[in-house]
Amino acid sequence: MKKSIIFATLISSVGIMAQNKITYPKTKKIDHKDVYFNTEVIDPYRWLEDDRSAETESWVKAQNVVTYNYLDQIPFRKNIKARMEKLWNYEKISAPFVEGKYTYFYKNNGLQNQSVLFRKDASGKEKVFLDPNTFSKDGSTSLAGINFTQDGSLLAYQISEAGSDWRKVIVLNAVTKEKIGKTLVDVKFSGVSWYKNEGFYYSSYDKPTGSELSAKTDQHKLYYHKLGTAQSEDKVVFGGDIKRRYVGGSVTEDNLFLVISAANATSSNELYLVDLTQPKFEIKTLVDNMVYDYDIIDNRGSKLYVITNNNAPNKKLMIIDANNPELPNWLEVIPETENVLSVSTGGNYIFANYMKDAISVVKQYDYDGALITEVKLPGIGTASGFGGKKEEKTLYYSFTNYTTPSSIYAFDVKTGNSAVYQKPKVDFKSEKYESKQVFYTSKDGTKIPMIITHKKGLKLNGKNPTILYGYGGFNVSLTPAFSISNAVWLENGGVYVVANLRGGGEYGKQWHNGGIQLKKQNVFDDFIAAAEYLIAQKYTSSQFLAIKGGSNGGLLVGATMLQRPDLFKVALPAVGVLDMLRYHTFTAGAGWAYDYGTSEQSEEMFQYIKKYSPVHNVKSGVNYPATMVTTGDHDDRVVPAHSFKFAAELQDKYSGSQPMLIRIDVNAGHGAGKSTDAIINEQVDMQAFTLFNMGIKKVKK
Repeated sequence: MKKSIIFATLISSVGIMAQNKITYPKTKKIDHKDVYFNTEVIDPYRWLEDDRSAETESWVKAQNVVTYNYLDQIPFRKNIKARMEKLWNYEKISAPFVEGKYTYFYKNNGLQNQSVLFRKDASGKEKVFLDPNTFSKDGSTSLAGINFTQDGSLLAYQISEAGSDWRKVIVLNAVTKEKIGKTLVDVKFSGVSWYKNEGFYYSSYDKPTGSELSAKTDQHKLYYHKLGTAQSEDKVVFGGDIKRRYVGGSVTEDNLFLVISAANATSSNELYLVDLTQPKFEIKTLVDNMVYDYDIIDNRGSKLYVITNNNAPNKKLMIIDANNPELPNWLEVIPETENVLSVSTGGNYIFANYMKDAISVVKQYDYDGALITEVKLPGIGTASGFGGKKEEKTLYYSFTNYTTPSSIYAFDVKTGNSAVYQKPKVDFKSEKYESKQVFYTSKDGTKIPMIITHKKGLKLNGKNPTILYGYGGFNVSLTPAFSISNAVWLENGGVYVVANLRGGGEYGKQWHNGGIQLKKQNVFDDFIAAAEYLIAQKYTSSQFLAIKGGSNGGLLVGATMLQRPDLFKVALPAVGVLDMLRYHTFTAGAGWAYDYGTSEQSEEMFQYIKKYSPVHNVKSGVNYPATMVTTGDHDDRVVPAHSFKFAAELQDKYSGSQPMLIRIDVNAGHGAGKSTDAIINEQVDMQAFTLFNMGIKKVKK
């Protein structure tokens, strides 16, 4: 976004909070109409889509002045921040991983903006290897990925600036830390996969015409970069002929094969294979359609292990013989069960992580599919990890739930025993809190799981401040995890609730498909039913209930607050997909059509989407919940115009006393890589805004 020269072109006045009435910046309207299937749709705030204009930046600044003037007057906001910083200020250490002669791990001393990558030599001496806190003054540049060669001698690492999905790739001699060659630029939605020590594969789009933060990017390509050559010489190895929105390539651990995945949406992909031992680079087709999901997770020689939902909605593990790869010849290794399967490998074993009602169950198998043991986990919650190289004897996994800070455990692959490797020292009394899973009934009779967390001995009197969180899309599963910001909420007597809505992946492909396209309303109905359950059971009441969600969850909040404004006191839509008629015209948004459909595909779909699209359903004369929209001005995943237009509609049409604010982080994106300072400030403001509008007078100091 360009620096603005003027400030007064759009702004007639700057609002402050006075007698519960806010004067908002005046947002101009420009006569603009689109026609969908003979239906006219007005779009008066289309100009806010131009993220490079001085007018848009002036609008952003003016909105932030109003929002921060409001937040600054909340008397206990400083207390929330002090407590959150104190609670956040503990040492965080990642699981170690070995690359070549060194052991690496991440560490954050407590309030560092970015975690630091350390390495330890054979003598045990530790040194800083990469410190992202030195990449930028404000902590907005983050380390976005690291990939070593098999022998650990070379490293390619990615950086993200201001939270952007556009990345840079820097190559180092991992022993001397000397930079090799020039920095690669304009890399997006990409891993880095080395072939021996000669070069690596990565993915990107052509730089779009117009704004790189909002212009459409829909032809992904796989490149090969040979060390010692310029990026301009990198060859396209896949994706240059037929348009595909997502293309990725990875080399197997033994350097035998290049696996290529190609997709046009966030679900379902084609699968290709290149035998890298052959002199000719020849791409062999394994799956030539985008009907199911396929992911090759490992190989043993010519045997490729692939997890898929082909005729297995909860997924199964199969073997493909690279010499005889036709689908009828695939062999089953781990069959589908009633619980959703995900897989990792390490130590010459396969680890099946099943999700049973959003809770982890982990089983260890050999490569023939024989069950070795069920891993005894520390409790009921979420376990993740169990990955590593084949020769490793000790693997690591993390375990957490809503009341237990994430701890790291060392797992002996031979004995099946776990031992605590690193347990954080957090100033939070987990034993004073409890989580309970309930199943409630949605509008159409579907049973929906939900986990409710609060202090023990909670009085069910309808007066407990409650945050109801949801997502409901893209096959994403919400599993139990500890959060410092949620811990502060709980300490202040709050109830934190997570509903596992349809559209997610908690019960496999059928659960996902139950909340997409012409069934998207199911997701909103599930969320509304969750709120009604909490009120009926007297956990809370409409006066003390807030809804929260980000990205697709921002759409969830935006849609439900408009459909049932009577149910909620506060709404917190974050980085939301809020203009459903135009989402597919920005960046890689067209790839979300599997979940949403598009306004262009049919009149039926257009009418269905328009009926719930938040930007198009704000009405005059309705008493909406107190709302604070949050976004980042450099969000190139869900462009901030979604949030800008929604906030403008609310401020224009709402005439009541509730605040309709938008909080816009500057030099921030969709969320990944955000600095600790920025995260804390955002979470503090959300909680302060929520409690203040519920009429809460005091919080814990």
